[in-house]
Amino acid sequence: MQLSNQDLSQIDEDELLNLPEEELRYLSIKLLNDLKEARERLSQNSRNSSRPPSSEAPWDKAATDNTNDQEQTEIDKSAETEDTVTPPSPSKKDQQQSADPNNEHQEPRKPGKQPGAQGFGRTQKLAITHYQDHYPEICACCHQTLEPRHAIAYAAYETINVEWGDVEHPGILVTHTKHTLYEVVCANGHITRKEVSRSSHAQLPGISRTEWRLVGPGLAAMIVCLAYRMRLSRERIQEFLYDWLGIKLSVGTINNTLHESGAAAMPLEDEFAQEIINSELLHVDETSWMEHTTFLWLWVFSTNRVTAYWIATRSAELLENLLGDDFNGWLMSDGYTVYRKYLSRLRCWAHLLRKAKGLNESLNRDAQLFGQQTHDLLAVLIGAVRKARITPPDTPLSETYRLQLLLYQQMCIQMKTHEHKKTAALATEMLNDWTAIFQVLDQPHQPLTNNEAERALRHWVILRGICYGTRSENGTRVFAILISVIETCRKRNQSPWIYLAQVIASQRSGLPVPALPIVRVSE
Repeated sequence: MQLSNQDLSQIDEDELLNLPEEELRYLSIKLLNDLKEARERLSQNSRNSSRPPSSEAPWDKAATDNTNDQEQTEIDKSAETEDTVTPPSPSKKDQQQSADPNNEHQEPRKPGKQPGAQGFGRTQKLAITHYQDHYPEICACCHQTLEPRHAIAYAAYETINVEWGDVEHPGILVTHTKHTLYEVVCANGHITRKEVSRSSHAQLPGISRTEWRLVGPGLAAMIVCLAYRMRLSRERIQEFLYDWLGIKLSVGTINNTLHESGAAAMPLEDEFAQEIINSELLHVDETSWMEHTTFLWLWVFSTNRVTAYWIATRSAELLENLLGDDFNGWLMSDGYTVYRKYLSRLRCWAHLLRKAKGLNESLNRDAQLFGQQTHDLLAVLIGAVRKARITPPDTPLSETYRLQLLLYQQMCIQMKTHEHKKTAALATEMLNDWTAIFQVLDQPHQPLTNNEAERALRHWVILRGICYGTRSENGTRVFAILISVIETCRKRNQSPWIYLAQVIASQRSGLPVPALPIVRVSE
Protein backbone atom coordinates (compact mmCIF):
# COMPACT_ATOMS: atom_id res chain seq x y z
CA MET A 1 0.00 0.00 0.00
CA GLN A 2 1.33 3.45 -0.95
CA LEU A 3 -0.95 5.42 1.39
CA SER A 4 -1.11 4.66 5.11
CA ASN A 5 -4.18 4.92 7.33
CA GLN A 6 -2.87 8.20 8.65
CA ASP A 7 -2.57 9.53 5.07
CA LEU A 8 -6.13 8.53 4.21
CA SER A 9 -7.55 10.05 7.40
CA GLN A 10 -6.23 13.47 6.26
CA ILE A 11 -7.91 13.30 2.84
CA ASP A 12 -11.53 14.37 2.32
CA GLU A 13 -13.57 15.88 -0.52
CA ASP A 14 -12.58 19.45 0.28
CA GLU A 15 -8.92 18.50 0.30
CA LEU A 16 -9.23 16.88 -3.14
CA LEU A 17 -11.11 19.83 -4.64
CA ASN A 18 -8.44 22.30 -3.48
CA LEU A 19 -5.45 20.35 -4.78
CA PRO A 20 -3.63 21.65 -7.90
CA GLU A 21 -4.13 19.57 -11.04
CA GLU A 22 -0.65 18.04 -11.07
CA GLU A 23 -0.78 17.02 -7.40
CA LEU A 24 -4.29 15.65 -7.86
CA ARG A 25 -3.13 13.41 -10.71
CA TYR A 26 -0.19 12.17 -8.65
CA LEU A 27 -2.50 11.36 -5.72
CA SER A 28 -5.01 9.67 -8.05
CA ILE A 29 -2.35 7.29 -9.30
CA LYS A 30 -1.52 6.30 -5.73
CA LEU A 31 -5.19 5.80 -4.89
CA LEU A 32 -5.71 3.72 -8.05
CA ASN A 33 -2.77 1.47 -7.25
CA ASP A 34 -3.94 1.00 -3.67
CA LEU A 35 -7.47 0.19 -4.86
CA LYS A 36 -6.21 -2.44 -7.29
CA GLU A 37 -4.06 -4.03 -4.60
CA ALA A 38 -6.98 -4.11 -2.16
CA ARG A 39 -9.28 -5.68 -4.75
CA GLU A 40 -6.66 -8.30 -5.52
CA ARG A 41 -6.39 -9.20 -1.84
CA LEU A 42 -10.15 -9.51 -1.54
CA SER A 43 -10.28 -11.96 -4.46
CA GLN A 44 -7.60 -14.26 -3.05
CA ASN A 45 -8.62 -17.79 -2.11
CA SER A 46 -7.05 -21.22 -1.77
CA ARG A 47 -7.22 -21.72 -5.53
CA ASN A 48 -5.28 -18.64 -6.61
CA SER A 49 -2.95 -17.92 -3.66
CA SER A 50 -1.10 -19.55 -0.78
CA ARG A 51 -4.10 -19.15 1.55
CA PRO A 52 -5.13 -22.50 3.13
CA PRO A 53 -8.60 -23.96 2.41
CA SER A 54 -9.41 -23.65 6.12
CA SER A 55 -9.43 -19.85 5.75
CA GLU A 56 -12.53 -20.03 3.54
CA ALA A 57 -16.12 -20.38 4.69
CA PRO A 58 -17.61 -23.78 3.73
CA TRP A 59 -20.49 -22.17 1.80
CA ASP A 60 -17.99 -20.23 -0.33
CA LYS A 61 -16.31 -23.51 -1.19
CA ALA A 62 -19.61 -25.09 -2.20
CA ALA A 63 -20.51 -22.14 -4.42
CA THR A 64 -17.17 -21.87 -6.25
CA ASP A 65 -15.86 -25.43 -6.29
CA ASN A 66 -15.29 -26.53 -9.90
CA THR A 67 -13.09 -29.53 -9.16
CA ASN A 68 -13.71 -32.79 -10.98
CA ASP A 69 -15.41 -35.81 -9.43
CA GLN A 70 -12.12 -37.48 -8.44
CA GLU A 71 -10.91 -34.38 -6.59
CA GLN A 72 -14.29 -33.98 -4.88
CA THR A 73 -14.15 -37.59 -3.71
CA GLU A 74 -10.79 -36.93 -2.08
CA ILE A 75 -12.14 -33.78 -0.39
CA ASP A 76 -15.18 -35.63 0.96
CA LYS A 77 -12.99 -38.45 2.20
CA SER A 78 -10.64 -36.17 4.14
CA ALA A 79 -13.28 -33.80 5.56
CA GLU A 80 -14.51 -34.68 9.05
CA THR A 81 -18.21 -34.14 8.44
CA GLU A 82 -21.30 -35.00 10.47
CA ASP A 83 -22.56 -37.92 8.42
CA THR A 84 -19.33 -39.20 6.88
CA VAL A 85 -19.37 -42.95 6.27
CA THR A 86 -16.21 -44.45 4.82
CA PRO A 87 -17.16 -45.75 1.36
CA PRO A 88 -16.04 -49.22 0.26
CA SER A 89 -13.43 -49.61 -2.42
CA PRO A 90 -14.93 -49.25 -5.90
CA SER A 91 -15.70 -52.46 -7.72
CA LYS A 92 -14.04 -53.37 -10.98
CA LYS A 93 -17.22 -52.41 -12.79
CA ASP A 94 -17.16 -48.93 -11.20
CA GLN A 95 -13.48 -48.51 -12.10
CA GLN A 96 -14.18 -49.48 -15.70
CA GLN A 97 -17.06 -47.01 -15.90
CA SER A 98 -14.92 -44.23 -14.42
CA ALA A 99 -12.19 -44.91 -16.96
CA ASP A 100 -14.61 -45.09 -19.91
CA PRO A 101 -14.49 -41.70 -21.71
CA ASN A 102 -17.71 -42.58 -23.60
CA ASN A 103 -19.74 -42.91 -20.40
CA GLU A 104 -21.40 -39.47 -20.65
CA HIS A 105 -24.27 -40.24 -18.26
CA GLN A 106 -22.16 -41.30 -15.28
CA GLU A 107 -23.67 -40.06 -11.99
CA PRO A 108 -21.48 -38.83 -9.09
CA ARG A 109 -20.64 -41.55 -6.60
CA LYS A 110 -22.56 -41.22 -3.33
CA PRO A 111 -20.75 -41.75 -0.01
CA GLY A 112 -21.32 -44.94 1.92
CA LYS A 113 -22.03 -48.51 0.93
CA GLN A 114 -22.99 -48.83 -2.72
CA PRO A 115 -25.99 -50.91 -3.90
CA GLY A 116 -24.89 -54.46 -4.67
CA ALA A 117 -21.59 -54.13 -2.79
CA GLN A 118 -20.45 -57.10 -0.72
CA GLY A 119 -21.39 -56.88 2.96
CA PHE A 120 -19.06 -57.49 5.88
CA GLY A 121 -19.84 -59.35 9.10
CA ARG A 122 -18.46 -58.64 12.53
CA THR A 123 -15.04 -60.25 12.99
CA GLN A 124 -14.13 -59.28 16.56
CA LYS A 125 -14.92 -61.95 19.14
CA LEU A 126 -15.17 -60.67 22.71
CA ALA A 127 -15.53 -62.78 25.82
CA ILE A 128 -19.09 -62.87 27.17
CA THR A 129 -19.32 -61.20 30.59
CA HIS A 130 -23.07 -61.60 31.19
CA TYR A 131 -25.86 -63.86 29.96
CA GLN A 132 -29.46 -62.69 29.89
CA ASP A 133 -32.37 -64.98 28.96
CA HIS A 134 -35.71 -63.61 27.74
CA TYR A 135 -38.85 -65.76 28.05
CA PRO A 136 -42.46 -65.14 27.03
CA GLU A 137 -44.74 -65.04 30.06
CA ILE A 138 -48.26 -65.31 28.57
CA CYS A 139 -49.46 -67.36 25.61
CA ALA A 140 -50.40 -65.01 22.81
CA CYS A 141 -53.39 -67.21 21.80
CA CYS A 142 -55.01 -68.63 24.96
CA HIS A 143 -53.40 -66.33 27.56
CA GLN A 144 -52.12 -69.20 29.68
CA THR A 145 -49.17 -68.61 31.98
CA LEU A 146 -46.10 -70.16 30.39
CA GLU A 147 -43.47 -72.22 32.17
CA PRO A 148 -39.82 -71.35 31.31
CA ARG A 149 -38.73 -74.98 31.73
CA HIS A 150 -40.41 -75.81 28.39
CA ALA A 151 -38.61 -73.03 26.57
CA ILE A 152 -36.45 -73.50 23.50
CA ALA A 153 -33.93 -70.90 22.35
CA TYR A 154 -34.61 -69.63 18.82
CA ALA A 155 -32.47 -66.48 18.47
CA ALA A 156 -29.74 -64.50 20.25
CA TYR A 157 -27.90 -61.21 19.97
CA GLU A 158 -24.99 -59.56 21.76
CA THR A 159 -24.66 -56.08 23.26
CA ILE A 160 -21.46 -54.24 24.15
CA ASN A 161 -21.97 -51.62 26.84
CA VAL A 162 -20.06 -49.45 29.31
CA GLU A 163 -21.09 -48.94 32.93
CA TRP A 164 -20.00 -45.98 35.03
CA GLY A 165 -18.42 -46.41 38.42
CA ASP A 166 -19.07 -44.36 41.55
CA VAL A 167 -17.03 -42.40 44.07
CA GLU A 168 -15.72 -45.57 45.72
CA HIS A 169 -15.10 -47.39 42.44
CA PRO A 170 -14.33 -44.77 39.77
CA GLY A 171 -13.86 -45.54 36.11
CA ILE A 172 -15.86 -47.47 33.54
CA LEU A 173 -16.48 -51.17 32.99
CA VAL A 174 -16.93 -52.71 29.54
CA THR A 175 -19.56 -55.45 29.46
CA HIS A 176 -20.45 -57.92 26.72
CA THR A 177 -23.89 -59.43 27.24
CA LYS A 178 -25.40 -62.28 25.27
CA HIS A 179 -29.20 -62.01 25.07
CA THR A 180 -31.03 -65.26 24.28
CA LEU A 181 -34.65 -65.24 23.11
CA TYR A 182 -36.85 -68.27 23.84
CA GLU A 183 -40.11 -69.72 22.58
CA VAL A 184 -42.51 -71.73 24.75
CA VAL A 185 -45.27 -74.21 23.84
CA CYS A 186 -48.39 -73.97 26.01
CA ALA A 187 -50.66 -76.89 27.01
CA ASN A 188 -52.85 -76.26 23.96
CA GLY A 189 -49.90 -76.50 21.57
CA HIS A 190 -49.56 -72.79 20.85
CA ILE A 191 -46.02 -71.52 20.31
CA THR A 192 -45.25 -68.08 21.75
CA ARG A 193 -41.98 -66.34 21.16
CA LYS A 194 -40.35 -63.59 23.20
CA GLU A 195 -39.92 -60.69 20.81
CA VAL A 196 -37.73 -57.63 21.22
CA SER A 197 -39.32 -54.21 21.04
CA ARG A 198 -39.21 -52.73 17.52
CA SER A 199 -40.61 -49.45 16.23
CA SER A 200 -39.82 -46.86 13.58
CA HIS A 201 -39.36 -43.15 14.15
CA ALA A 202 -42.08 -41.09 12.48
CA GLN A 203 -40.02 -37.89 12.28
CA LEU A 204 -36.73 -39.48 11.24
CA PRO A 205 -37.35 -41.99 8.43
CA GLY A 206 -34.95 -44.88 8.19
CA ILE A 207 -34.15 -44.92 11.92
CA SER A 208 -35.63 -47.68 14.05
CA ARG A 209 -35.78 -48.13 17.82
CA THR A 210 -35.08 -51.64 19.05
CA GLU A 211 -33.31 -53.48 21.87
CA TRP A 212 -31.56 -55.66 19.28
CA ARG A 213 -28.43 -53.50 19.13
CA LEU A 214 -24.74 -54.25 19.30
CA VAL A 215 -24.04 -50.88 20.95
CA GLY A 216 -25.57 -50.61 24.41
CA PRO A 217 -27.09 -47.39 25.84
CA GLY A 218 -24.00 -46.48 27.89
CA LEU A 219 -21.63 -47.01 24.96
CA ALA A 220 -24.00 -45.02 22.73
CA ALA A 221 -23.88 -42.11 25.18
CA MET A 222 -20.06 -42.30 25.17
CA ILE A 223 -20.03 -42.13 21.36
CA VAL A 224 -22.26 -39.03 21.49
CA CYS A 225 -19.81 -37.48 23.96
CA LEU A 226 -16.80 -38.22 21.75
CA ALA A 227 -18.53 -36.92 18.61
CA TYR A 228 -20.02 -33.68 19.93
CA ARG A 229 -18.45 -32.74 23.24
CA MET A 230 -14.93 -33.88 22.29
CA ARG A 231 -15.38 -32.99 18.59
CA LEU A 232 -13.96 -36.26 17.20
CA SER A 233 -14.67 -37.54 13.72
CA ARG A 234 -16.17 -40.97 13.16
CA GLU A 235 -12.73 -42.36 12.33
CA ARG A 236 -11.18 -40.88 15.48
CA ILE A 237 -13.98 -42.33 17.61
CA GLN A 238 -13.32 -45.71 16.04
CA GLU A 239 -9.62 -45.35 16.88
CA PHE A 240 -10.28 -44.28 20.48
CA LEU A 241 -12.70 -47.12 21.23
CA TYR A 242 -10.29 -49.74 19.90
CA ASP A 243 -7.10 -48.32 21.44
CA TRP A 244 -8.51 -47.57 24.90
CA LEU A 245 -11.42 -49.99 25.38
CA GLY A 246 -10.60 -52.77 22.94
CA ILE A 247 -13.96 -52.30 21.17
CA LYS A 248 -13.90 -52.55 17.40
CA LEU A 249 -16.82 -50.83 15.65
CA SER A 250 -17.25 -49.82 12.04
CA VAL A 251 -17.64 -46.17 11.07
CA GLY A 252 -21.14 -46.97 9.82
CA THR A 253 -22.13 -48.45 13.19
CA ILE A 254 -20.82 -45.36 14.97
CA ASN A 255 -22.76 -43.07 12.64
CA ASN A 256 -25.95 -45.12 13.02
CA THR A 257 -25.56 -45.03 16.80
CA LEU A 258 -25.46 -41.23 16.75
CA HIS A 259 -28.60 -41.08 14.62
CA GLU A 260 -30.43 -43.58 16.82
CA SER A 261 -29.44 -41.64 19.94
CA GLY A 262 -30.81 -38.45 18.44
CA ALA A 263 -34.05 -40.17 17.46
CA ALA A 264 -34.43 -41.44 21.02
CA ALA A 265 -34.11 -37.88 22.39
CA MET A 266 -36.43 -36.31 19.80
CA PRO A 267 -39.55 -36.40 22.05
CA LEU A 268 -37.77 -33.94 24.35
CA GLU A 269 -38.30 -31.16 21.79
CA ASP A 270 -41.73 -30.44 23.27
CA GLU A 271 -40.31 -30.16 26.78
CA PHE A 272 -37.62 -27.78 25.57
CA ALA A 273 -40.20 -25.64 23.77
CA GLN A 274 -42.43 -25.43 26.86
CA GLU A 275 -39.51 -24.43 29.08
CA ILE A 276 -38.62 -21.67 26.62
CA ILE A 277 -42.16 -20.30 26.43
CA ASN A 278 -42.49 -20.25 30.23
CA SER A 279 -39.16 -18.48 30.82
CA GLU A 280 -39.00 -14.95 32.23
CA LEU A 281 -35.79 -14.10 30.33
CA LEU A 282 -34.79 -15.69 27.02
CA HIS A 283 -31.45 -15.18 25.27
CA VAL A 284 -31.57 -15.82 21.50
CA ASP A 285 -28.78 -15.83 18.94
CA GLU A 286 -27.97 -17.49 15.64
CA THR A 287 -24.94 -18.40 13.56
CA SER A 288 -24.49 -19.82 10.09
CA TRP A 289 -24.63 -23.58 9.50
CA MET A 290 -24.27 -25.78 6.43
CA GLU A 291 -26.34 -28.87 5.69
CA HIS A 292 -24.28 -30.34 2.89
CA THR A 293 -24.65 -27.48 0.34
CA THR A 294 -27.74 -25.89 1.91
CA PHE A 295 -27.11 -22.68 3.82
CA LEU A 296 -28.94 -22.68 7.17
CA TRP A 297 -28.59 -21.15 10.64
CA LEU A 298 -27.97 -22.68 14.04
CA TRP A 299 -30.30 -20.99 16.56
CA VAL A 300 -29.84 -21.09 20.32
CA PHE A 301 -32.52 -20.35 22.93
CA SER A 302 -31.06 -20.09 26.43
CA THR A 303 -32.90 -19.64 29.73
CA ASN A 304 -31.85 -20.19 33.33
CA ARG A 305 -33.02 -23.82 33.06
CA VAL A 306 -32.49 -24.99 29.46
CA THR A 307 -30.29 -24.37 26.44
CA ALA A 308 -31.98 -25.59 23.27
CA TYR A 309 -30.89 -25.52 19.63
CA TRP A 310 -32.69 -25.64 16.31
CA ILE A 311 -31.26 -25.51 12.79
CA ALA A 312 -33.44 -23.71 10.27
CA THR A 313 -33.47 -20.79 7.87
CA ARG A 314 -32.76 -17.27 9.12
CA SER A 315 -36.32 -16.00 9.09
CA ALA A 316 -39.22 -15.28 11.44
CA GLU A 317 -40.74 -18.72 10.78
CA LEU A 318 -38.84 -20.53 13.54
CA LEU A 319 -39.63 -17.83 16.11
CA GLU A 320 -43.31 -17.87 15.18
CA ASN A 321 -43.52 -21.66 15.37
CA LEU A 322 -41.61 -21.86 18.65
CA LEU A 323 -42.70 -18.77 20.59
CA GLY A 324 -45.88 -17.72 18.79
CA ASP A 325 -47.99 -15.39 20.92
CA ASP A 326 -47.49 -17.43 24.11
CA PHE A 327 -44.14 -16.00 25.12
CA ASN A 328 -44.51 -13.10 27.55
CA GLY A 329 -41.01 -12.85 29.03
CA TRP A 330 -38.06 -10.63 28.19
CA LEU A 331 -36.22 -11.38 24.94
CA MET A 332 -32.50 -10.55 24.74
CA SER A 333 -31.14 -10.48 21.19
CA ASP A 334 -28.99 -8.65 18.67
CA GLY A 335 -30.34 -6.23 16.07
CA TYR A 336 -31.87 -8.76 13.68
CA THR A 337 -35.21 -7.39 12.48
CA VAL A 338 -37.28 -10.54 13.17
CA TYR A 339 -36.98 -9.89 16.91
CA ARG A 340 -38.66 -6.49 16.75
CA LYS A 341 -42.18 -7.85 17.05
CA TYR A 342 -41.55 -8.62 20.73
CA LEU A 343 -42.24 -5.53 22.83
CA SER A 344 -40.49 -6.76 25.99
CA ARG A 345 -37.15 -6.88 24.25
CA LEU A 346 -33.58 -6.10 25.28
CA ARG A 347 -30.65 -5.31 22.99
CA CYS A 348 -27.11 -6.53 23.41
CA TRP A 349 -24.87 -3.54 24.09
CA ALA A 350 -21.70 -5.48 23.31
CA HIS A 351 -22.62 -5.43 19.61
CA LEU A 352 -23.20 -1.67 19.73
CA LEU A 353 -19.90 -1.01 21.52
CA ARG A 354 -18.00 -3.02 18.90
CA LYS A 355 -19.64 -1.08 16.08
CA ALA A 356 -18.92 2.22 17.81
CA LYS A 357 -15.28 1.21 18.26
CA GLY A 358 -15.11 0.30 14.57
CA LEU A 359 -16.36 3.76 13.60
CA ASN A 360 -13.89 5.39 15.95
CA GLU A 361 -11.07 3.56 14.14
CA SER A 362 -12.36 4.37 10.65
CA LEU A 363 -10.79 6.82 8.19
CA ASN A 364 -13.75 9.21 8.13
CA ARG A 365 -13.71 12.13 10.55
CA ASP A 366 -17.47 12.28 11.05
CA ALA A 367 -17.56 8.54 11.62
CA GLN A 368 -14.78 8.86 14.21
CA LEU A 369 -16.71 11.57 16.07
CA PHE A 370 -20.01 9.64 16.00
CA GLY A 371 -18.33 6.41 17.08
CA GLN A 372 -16.54 8.11 19.96
CA GLN A 373 -19.71 9.81 21.22
CA THR A 374 -21.69 6.57 20.97
CA HIS A 375 -19.02 4.67 22.87
CA ASP A 376 -18.75 7.36 25.56
CA LEU A 377 -22.52 7.53 26.12
CA LEU A 378 -22.89 3.76 26.41
CA ALA A 379 -19.91 3.57 28.78
CA VAL A 380 -21.47 6.16 31.09
CA LEU A 381 -24.84 4.39 31.04
CA ILE A 382 -23.24 1.01 31.75
CA GLY A 383 -21.64 2.45 34.88
CA ALA A 384 -24.98 3.93 35.96
CA VAL A 385 -26.81 0.62 35.42
CA ARG A 386 -24.26 -1.30 37.47
CA LYS A 387 -24.57 1.19 40.33
CA ALA A 388 -28.37 0.97 40.15
CA ARG A 389 -28.18 -2.79 40.64
CA ILE A 390 -26.46 -2.25 43.97
CA THR A 391 -28.43 0.81 45.10
CA PRO A 392 -31.73 1.30 43.26
CA PRO A 393 -32.11 5.00 42.36
CA ASP A 394 -35.12 7.11 43.37
CA THR A 395 -35.45 8.43 39.82
CA PRO A 396 -35.38 6.09 36.77
CA LEU A 397 -32.13 6.30 34.84
CA SER A 398 -34.03 7.13 31.66
CA GLU A 399 -35.20 10.33 33.34
CA THR A 400 -31.80 11.12 34.86
CA TYR A 401 -30.09 10.90 31.46
CA ARG A 402 -33.01 12.27 29.43
CA LEU A 403 -31.10 15.31 28.12
CA GLN A 404 -28.03 13.29 27.07
CA LEU A 405 -30.27 10.76 25.30
CA LEU A 406 -32.18 13.53 23.53
CA LEU A 407 -28.99 15.13 22.22
CA TYR A 408 -27.65 11.76 21.09
CA GLN A 409 -30.94 10.97 19.36
CA GLN A 410 -30.70 14.22 17.40
CA MET A 411 -27.20 13.24 16.32
CA CYS A 412 -28.47 9.84 15.15
CA ILE A 413 -31.15 11.57 13.06
CA GLN A 414 -28.46 13.68 11.39
CA MET A 415 -26.09 10.77 10.83
CA LYS A 416 -28.60 8.27 9.40
CA THR A 417 -28.26 9.98 5.98
CA HIS A 418 -24.49 10.30 6.14
CA GLU A 419 -22.52 9.19 3.10
CA HIS A 420 -20.34 6.93 5.25
CA LYS A 421 -22.28 3.66 5.14
CA LYS A 422 -21.22 2.27 8.51
CA THR A 423 -22.06 5.55 10.22
CA ALA A 424 -25.50 5.70 8.61
CA ALA A 425 -26.11 2.02 9.45
CA LEU A 426 -25.33 2.44 13.16
CA ALA A 427 -27.41 5.63 13.43
CA THR A 428 -30.35 3.89 11.74
CA GLU A 429 -29.98 0.86 13.99
CA MET A 430 -29.98 3.01 17.12
CA LEU A 431 -33.13 4.82 16.02
CA ASN A 432 -34.98 1.65 14.97
CA ASP A 433 -34.18 -0.15 18.23
CA TRP A 434 -34.20 2.89 20.51
CA THR A 435 -36.72 1.49 23.00
CA ALA A 436 -35.12 -1.97 23.14
CA ILE A 437 -31.60 -0.54 23.53
CA PHE A 438 -32.40 1.79 26.41
CA GLN A 439 -35.04 -0.44 28.03
CA VAL A 440 -32.42 -1.51 30.55
CA LEU A 441 -32.32 2.00 32.03
CA ASP A 442 -35.75 1.35 33.51
CA GLN A 443 -34.96 -2.34 34.14
CA PRO A 444 -31.39 -2.21 35.52
CA HIS A 445 -31.61 -5.78 36.87
CA GLN A 446 -31.82 -7.08 33.29
CA PRO A 447 -28.60 -8.07 31.46
CA LEU A 448 -26.70 -5.62 29.26
CA THR A 449 -25.31 -8.19 26.85
CA ASN A 450 -26.33 -11.38 25.09
CA ASN A 451 -23.22 -13.16 26.34
CA GLU A 452 -25.29 -16.10 27.63
CA ALA A 453 -26.38 -17.06 24.09
CA GLU A 454 -23.02 -16.29 22.51
CA ARG A 455 -21.20 -18.55 24.96
CA ALA A 456 -23.76 -21.29 24.26
CA LEU A 457 -22.81 -21.13 20.56
CA ARG A 458 -19.04 -20.92 20.99
CA HIS A 459 -18.31 -24.66 21.38
CA TRP A 460 -20.43 -25.53 18.34
CA VAL A 461 -18.87 -22.79 16.21
CA ILE A 462 -15.50 -24.46 16.87
CA LEU A 463 -17.01 -27.82 15.90
CA ARG A 464 -18.39 -26.24 12.72
CA GLY A 465 -14.86 -25.23 11.75
CA ILE A 466 -13.82 -28.89 12.07
CA CYS A 467 -16.69 -30.75 10.44
CA TYR A 468 -18.14 -28.03 8.15
CA GLY A 469 -21.70 -28.72 9.31
CA THR A 470 -23.94 -31.72 8.69
CA ARG A 471 -24.55 -33.80 5.60
CA SER A 472 -28.27 -34.67 5.69
CA GLU A 473 -31.58 -33.57 7.14
CA ASN A 474 -31.54 -36.45 9.63
CA GLY A 475 -28.01 -35.57 10.68
CA THR A 476 -29.05 -31.95 11.21
CA ARG A 477 -32.01 -32.80 13.45
CA VAL A 478 -30.01 -35.38 15.40
CA PHE A 479 -27.21 -32.88 16.01
CA ALA A 480 -29.58 -30.15 17.25
CA ILE A 481 -31.49 -32.32 19.75
CA LEU A 482 -28.40 -34.05 21.14
CA ILE A 483 -26.48 -30.85 21.81
CA SER A 484 -29.64 -29.46 23.44
CA VAL A 485 -29.65 -32.40 25.85
CA ILE A 486 -25.92 -32.03 26.50
CA GLU A 487 -26.01 -28.30 27.28
CA THR A 488 -29.22 -28.46 29.31
CA CYS A 489 -27.90 -31.24 31.54
CA ARG A 490 -24.65 -29.36 32.06
CA LYS A 491 -26.61 -26.23 32.97
CA ARG A 492 -28.51 -28.27 35.56
CA ASN A 493 -25.28 -29.77 36.99
CA GLN A 494 -26.31 -33.25 35.87
CA SER A 495 -24.35 -35.79 33.81
CA PRO A 496 -25.59 -35.64 30.19
CA TRP A 497 -24.24 -39.11 29.49
CA ILE A 498 -26.01 -40.97 32.31
CA TYR A 499 -29.28 -39.25 31.43
CA LEU A 500 -28.83 -39.88 27.69
CA ALA A 501 -28.17 -43.58 28.35
CA GLN A 502 -31.47 -43.70 30.26
CA VAL A 503 -33.27 -42.02 27.35
CA ILE A 504 -31.85 -44.48 24.82
CA ALA A 505 -32.67 -47.52 27.00
CA SER A 506 -36.25 -46.29 27.55
CA GLN A 507 -36.89 -45.71 23.87
CA ARG A 508 -35.44 -49.09 22.89
CA SER A 509 -37.82 -50.76 25.35
CA GLY A 510 -40.81 -48.82 24.04
CA LEU A 511 -41.12 -46.78 27.26
CA PRO A 512 -41.68 -42.99 27.48
CA VAL A 513 -38.64 -40.76 27.57
CA PRO A 514 -37.72 -39.74 31.15
CA ALA A 515 -38.17 -36.04 31.90
CA LEU A 516 -35.16 -33.76 31.89
CA PRO A 517 -33.22 -34.06 35.17
CA ILE A 518 -33.90 -31.47 37.85
CA VAL A 519 -31.41 -28.75 38.70
CA ARG A 520 -28.81 -30.03 41.16
CA VAL A 521 -27.32 -27.50 43.54
CA SER A 522 -23.54 -27.48 43.42
CA GLU A 523 -21.86 -28.65 46.62
